[in-house]
Amino acid sequence: MADQSKNTPEIFELNNGTMQVKISNYGATITSLSVPDKNGKLADVVLGFDSVDPYVKGLAPYFGCIVGRVANRIKEGKFSLNGVGYTLPINKPPNSLHGGNKGFDKKIWEVAGHKKDGDKPFIAFKYHSADGEEGYPGAVSVTATYTLTSATTMRLDMEAVPENRDTPISLAQHTYWNLAGHDSGNILDHKIQIWGSHITPVDQYTVPTGEILPVKGTPFDFTEEKRIGESIGEVGLGYDHNYMLDCPDQEKDGLKHAAKLSDGASARVLNLWTNVPGMQFYTGNYVNGVVGKGNAVYGKHAGVCLETQGFPNAINQSNFPSVVVKAGEKYQHTMLFGFSA
Repeated sequence: MADQSKNTPEIFELNNGTMQVKISNYGATITSLSVPDKNGKLADVVLGFDSVDPYVKGLAPYFGCIVGRVANRIKEGKFSLNGVGYTLPINKPPNSLHGGNKGFDKKIWEVAGHKKDGDKPFIAFKYHSADGEEGYPGAVSVTATYTLTSATTMRLDMEAVPENRDTPISLAQHTYWNLAGHDSGNILDHKIQIWGSHITPVDQYTVPTGEILPVKGTPFDFTEEKRIGESIGEVGLGYDHNYMLDCPDQEKDGLKHAAKLSDGASARVLNLWTNVPGMQFYTGNYVNGVVGKGNAVYGKHAGVCLETQGFPNAINQSNFPSVVVKAGEKYQHTMLFGFSA
């Protein structure tokens, strides 16, 4: 069975008696995550599909997967590093998005360990990204481990080590959340607080201009809890912006508070903590009639993504925190998802 998992897309389960998570080795993808509401009623709160086939067929707009080698956009698919120019696939014209045509989300990861239930169930994946894959320099060894650390808490640890050459690395977990249930409609009535007082404004192609803009007095201000739909009409198609996670708050396990998402009817709350500098707040603006689990139809704003990350296009912006990882050094990105009701 272990050998087979190296080349066959499958779905694995984690269950600690309170929450149940299903994760595929295809893209290290969360396909289902069920947590209780205020009455103890379970609902699946992530967008996705019932089987691996639609993911493999490319029907998912990055539902639940880990994206890389570099998440988000790289302007015109070009960058230079150590005096050498690199050209990447333009898979979201005119830019390169989420690692290119066949990023980490479209690879079968090897299962390095799996404990389905009991105390602290986990699944560990590993992937070897070859030198030159999707145009990126150097080979990289990548691991991603999902652990149910308590009754209603999940931790994701992503690590990557460039083996022989410096390379940009910025991974992101691209789950679309709907705390009312994946099939409940849109997330415009969800409330969110984001521990970021600046965004990196973007051009017409959603690439940061290089500016760092205070959110105060703009529709991007979620420093106090606010309904997602309150000012969404003022930002074009919806939110698809990188927040600088710069608001101090009490740390948890050495991680900083990134966001608090809540749904009124179910009273479900998701608190997210991380150790990276940015978070893409994306309101599912391009989701359009995707037929998902149980034949639910996902439309625009059916879910919200909270993608902690390095800043988009940081490789081309010297004033952004660097995403370059030197050969032999370790990239470490942790996300802690705390659910309550």
